[in-house]
Amino acid sequence: QVQLVESGGGLGQPGGSLRLACAASGSIFSRSLDSMGWYRQAPGEQRELVARISRVGATDYAASVTGRFTISRDNAKNTVYLQMNSLKPEDTAVYWCNAHQYGLDYWGKGTQVTVSS
Repeated sequence: QVQLVESGGGLGQPGGSLRLACAASGSIFSRSLDSMGWYRQAPGEQRELVARISRVGATDYAASVTGRFTISRDNAKNTVYLQMNSLKPEDTAVYWCNAHQYGLDYWGKGTQVTVSS
């Protein structure tokens, strides 16, 4: 089993920054984690992919966050990060970490991000 634990969520100011982290633990073999990413769901909306990153560092972003958010990973620590800059109120959502290993899909429990003045 693989467990994912998110951290760094909370309250941010419009125009400010937050940094999310997700650490994977459990039955993880060396260099075995494939794609990792972040999803979010705002009130009344569908859950959407925010950003994802491959094992070798190729990235993909939702159009709404391109140029503001940056995803990165540390394979040695089995950790993925989401640097969130130029925050907007519409970034308010629950954010989930996601990871794949050997074709299996794993999810964190989610963390609330609220952007307000």
